[in-house]
This record gives sequence, C-alpha cells and structure tokens, in this order.
Amino acid sequence: MATEAERPYRVVQWATGSVGKAALRHFAQSPVYELVGVLVFAAEKAGRDAGEIAGIGPIGLAATDDVEQILALDADCVFYSPLWPDTDTVCRLLRSGKNVVTSTGPYYPTEIARDDFARIEQACAEGGTSFHGGGIHPGYAGDLLPLTLARLASRVDHIHVHEVVNFRQEPSKYIEWTGMGKTPEQFRAEPALLGASVPYFAQSMAVIADGLGRTIDEVTVAEIEIATATADIHYTGTETSDIPGVHGVVPAGTVAGQHHRWTAWSGGTPLITFHAKYTMGDDDIEPAWNYGHSHHLLVIDGDPPTELVLRAGAGPDGNPVYLGYTWTAMAAVNAIPAVCAAAPGPLGHLELGLLRLPGVVHPKPAD
Repeated sequence: MATEAERPYRVVQWATGSVGKAALRHFAQSPVYELVGVLVFAAEKAGRDAGEIAGIGPIGLAATDDVEQILALDADCVFYSPLWPDTDTVCRLLRSGKNVVTSTGPYYPTEIARDDFARIEQACAEGGTSFHGGGIHPGYAGDLLPLTLARLASRVDHIHVHEVVNFRQEPSKYIEWTGMGKTPEQFRAEPALLGASVPYFAQSMAVIADGLGRTIDEVTVAEIEIATATADIHYTGTETSDIPGVHGVVPAGTVAGQHHRWTAWSGGTPLITFHAKYTMGDDDIEPAWNYGHSHHLLVIDGDPPTELVLRAGAGPDGNPVYLGYTWTAMAAVNAIPAVCAAAPGPLGHLELGLLRLPGVVHPKPAD
C-alpha cells in the first residue's frame, strides 16, 4: 500500500458525529490523506460540503447518504464511526477491497463479539483487507494507556481507569442520552447509553488482560451511584451537539451526576475496574463529588503504586477542555497506515505494536 513518500492514503469518513468530525478535520488537513468520500445519515447533511460539516470551511467534497456510492469508491481505508456499529456493513466494506478502522468496535473477540470477529475475518480474506478496532473509554485511555503504564510496574494488582466528564463545561448531545435530567426512579428503571455500552468496555478490558497474560473470568456491574441537582442547571449547546445553539435544563431533583463501575475479575480477584463519572459540574449537585474538569485518571495498585492523569490543555477561557471525541478518533485514525500495510485479517493493539505516525506533524491550519 501507499507510504507517505509515494501518495496519500485515499480515505472515506463513515458518519459525521462528534468523533467523525474530528477525523474529518484531520483528513482534510494532513498531507498523508486524501479524503475521497464522506457518508452521512442526516438528510440535511447530504450534498453539503464535508469541510463545512466538520466546521473548517469548504474543501470541495460533497457528503452523500448513498451507501452504494461509498462502496463503489476506490479507497484504501474507511474510518467507520457511527454510534452503534453494524457488522454486516463492516463486512461489505472489507469485501469491497477497503481496509476498515473503527472507533465503535468490535475491538476484541470476547465471547459476545466472537461471531462478529469470525465474520470479519472471513470478509478480510475475501477482500484482501484488514480491520482494526481502536477501543473505547475513549480509545487509548481504556486499553493502550493502562498497558503502557503497566510497563513501569514490577507487580500489578488492580488497574483503575476513571473517565470524568463535566457536561456543564462541555455540553453535548449525550447529556440526555446518558439519563441526565431524569428522576432517580426513571433513571434506575430505564435503559441508558452507558448500560448498553458494557459489552464494548468489556472488550477493552480484555485487551488489558491479554497484555498482562491473564484471562477475564467475568465482568460485574456495580450499582450506579447518582447525584441530584439542588437547583435547575441550564446548559447551552456546542458544535458537539450537531445542532448549534441547542440548550436544555437539568431540573432540580433530577439526576445530575452518575458514577458507573464495571470490574473485570481474573483468578477470583478484581483485576480491572472502569469508572465512568459523568456530572453536570461541581456546583448545585448533591452529594458534591467535586470531580473537577474533564479528565482521565489511571491508577495502578501494585508495586510501585502509580497514578497518571490525562487531560487537555487550557482552552480560551483558561480551563481544560474535554477532548474525548478527538482522542477517540485519532487513536484509531493514526493506525490507518499500519493497517493498510498489514496482511489481511483483524488486527488488535497487541498485533499492531508501537505505531509509526505519519501525518501527525504537518503545518498548522490558518485561523
């Protein structure tokens, strides 16, 4: 396949949500990639310039909602980033001769994903293509970063991965989807976005366990801790909401904070715990958890005990911003050159190893 010195990788962006937009901006600005197609699902996006959808101005490529048009394109790789993946679609892309890198999974052949991986492996063989799932929580913080940090350890007893998202600082379309603004009774009775995501988190846990030479016996789900609003919490939308200017309110007495915990057990002891800590800020919620700005915290209980904080740099207001969408996108996108160069078949983090990163160093775009 192409190298940076030969020609750009011809890429397709599949879906233009928060993660897809981050990838679109990179494809449009990096000399290593040539964006040849963009698939959208919203009728109002079809026919629009892909650069305008991504918020960077026109780039001369219209988005389409025609799946067959995308399948017919000559492309090296598709970055597949819908909210919920469809294995049939992934297999069609692979059989069409396009490598696939995805932020939505599947990531690892756990019991629940084994059949999907078998189908993907067959599609790779038929298309002469490769497939890579970038991980979740978001990509990198929930699998590659714990394994990288564990390389400093003499003994690992228990790994904790904390994802803290302050939705008051970073409003998004996911506020309602996560169950914020519901009464505690509604919240506990109705399904929510994070509950449906447990099988994907479990796959990232399996990557860590595999890298540590262990297997996971089971993944248990702890009771969700919630905090409630002590006053109405108003929020305004950002570009991540897909609808500029969207706004809403989390009423007093409703859910304004949630702490989810999933633990992977190995050999009868807890090995990995993922924490998702989502709040509407530190003010006007009870109990006052005071988690602060959005960030990731990795904790290794063992010898030596080790902690690492991953957070964005300061934004225009002096506060760190939440970059989960960009990190999720780029953890997968930056694997595209290695995936295009690999032999056909599914590729995990352990198979890819340390990646070369062509295209990350490039001129800064004009304001």
